[in-house]
Amino acid sequence: MKKHIPNILTCCNLFTGCISIVMALRGNLEMASLLLFVCASFDFLDGFTARMLKVKSDIGVDMDSLADVFSFGGAPAMILFVWMEQCLTNLPPYLQEMGVIQLLPFLAFIVPGFSAVRLARFNHDDRQVNEFHGLPTPANALFLGFLHYSADTIPFLSNFWVVLALTVLFSLLLVTDIPMFSLKFKNLNFKENLTRYIFLLISLILIIIFELGAFPIIILSYILLSFVMNLIKK
Repeated sequence: MKKHIPNILTCCNLFTGCISIVMALRGNLEMASLLLFVCASFDFLDGFTARMLKVKSDIGVDMDSLADVFSFGGAPAMILFVWMEQCLTNLPPYLQEMGVIQLLPFLAFIVPGFSAVRLARFNHDDRQVNEFHGLPTPANALFLGFLHYSADTIPFLSNFWVVLALTVLFSLLLVTDIPMFSLKFKNLNFKENLTRYIFLLISLILIIIFELGAFPIIILSYILLSFVMNLIKK
């Protein structure tokens, strides 16, 4: 029975991701975004449980990637699509009436495509045991899925063109070969985990200041910190 526990948690991730998509379709972006946290929790627990119970399998790896395409690809894409349609109303009326402009929010759905490529590469890349190459899909989901929260304190994030540009940029970051540090702790040694501790401290400060709107800023700090650590290593 224990060998099925990680797969059950993976299915919970997929189930929650589907609910997030429905919430976004109903216009409840706040709930849709919060459910991304639940997805991330199940995503962590299925891998953690598989390692603890020593029941890791190829089927489990494939299921995990499939669930992540929905939870960290489809769900944030739907949130983005709804948010971009809302941002579209801020454009001048003559632009809103243009047929091409009305089609642009559908570019949100490049996110699942790039996420699928990212996940497939991850499953077959031996370099990504201790670090990532490209932006991890959960990080991308938290950035794009919480843009509407950050717009309350950072007004330009309700600008249609800015949101569209960020969608394309962060989709591309998923499939780059840029090394980014992993948050997996093998031990609690301060020196070995200095980058992780710095990032967690920055994240805590940002959450205190910006609350839920902090997550896009946190992901930006994660990317910048990864760049800085790469420069130091070189």
